[in-house]
Amino acid sequence: MKLYVDSAEPSVLSVRGGNATLQCRFWYEPVPSSPREVRVKWSWLPAAGGQETDVIVAFGTRFRSFGDFRGRVQLRQDFPGDAALVLNKLWLNDTGRYRCTVVDGLEDQSTVVHLELQEISHPSLIFYGVVFPYQHPHGRYHLSFLGAQQACKEQDSTVATITQLFQSWKEGMNWCNAGWLADGTVQYPISQSREPCGGARLAPGVRRYDRLHLYPNHYDVFCFSSLLQGRVYYLQSSHKMNLTEAHHACQEDGAEIAKVGQLYSAWKFTGLERCDAGWLADGSVRYPITRPRSNCGPSEPGVRSFGFPPPQHKHGVYCYNQQEA
Repeated sequence: MKLYVDSAEPSVLSVRGGNATLQCRFWYEPVPSSPREVRVKWSWLPAAGGQETDVIVAFGTRFRSFGDFRGRVQLRQDFPGDAALVLNKLWLNDTGRYRCTVVDGLEDQSTVVHLELQEISHPSLIFYGVVFPYQHPHGRYHLSFLGAQQACKEQDSTVATITQLFQSWKEGMNWCNAGWLADGTVQYPISQSREPCGGARLAPGVRRYDRLHLYPNHYDVFCFSSLLQGRVYYLQSSHKMNLTEAHHACQEDGAEIAKVGQLYSAWKFTGLERCDAGWLADGSVRYPITRPRSNCGPSEPGVRSFGFPPPQHKHGVYCYNQQEA
């Protein structure tokens, strides 16, 4: 008698805050004369890499979930051999590779399901979130690969994949600074060829450096954020604030100071438009423009940046309220 494990859906797309069901079923050939008790384990390898960690372990009707998945996952078990994993209230960092392993005594078999987030902006078109370049407060090329992962996480985002960066390039992203991607490569998107960015004669595209050792090199990073569950807004105030005052002002308004990924998401998915520079959580000052016009920066839509001014400088502030949609 042989144990088999398979998934009817090796790749699943969902959205942040939504639910996802990762298919997994097991069976025996020939069919056993009586039911057999097996142990089912789901584990997860993040899209950004790292160690594979346990999500849930079940034996019969008893189960235990782990880490950030605790309270958000369960096995479906709708029919004999059903070991599908149900994920609720998806986080942006939940993307990656999930392994379903079924253990019967000394025999075990497994199958893999990939989970990725998507946003549907038009009934017939699928657009992946928003990709944005991010620099260290000290300036260009100060992020190691591990530092890049941490920087994106702190801005409510993850390190972008090559698929996500390529989609952004097709939408017109044009950025000359090289940045880390989730697979450890360093690339940058060019839609308008020019001399400082690989040469004017080189065709537009996503340029790639040779694969690098992940630790001694430093670059910028391309981060990915998806649709928010809350609301980003410019706080109306009678006066400008320094960074500390900006944090307090958002808190007094029942919110928190917005992160860079949250501002980009609001700009792309809700059309946030404001020609007023405001503090963000990382100490940068930015503002979102969907309708370019005079006195509001360049002629293309985007999130404008004033960099990281001294924290005692006075500006407005962008707040984020998770409870408001």
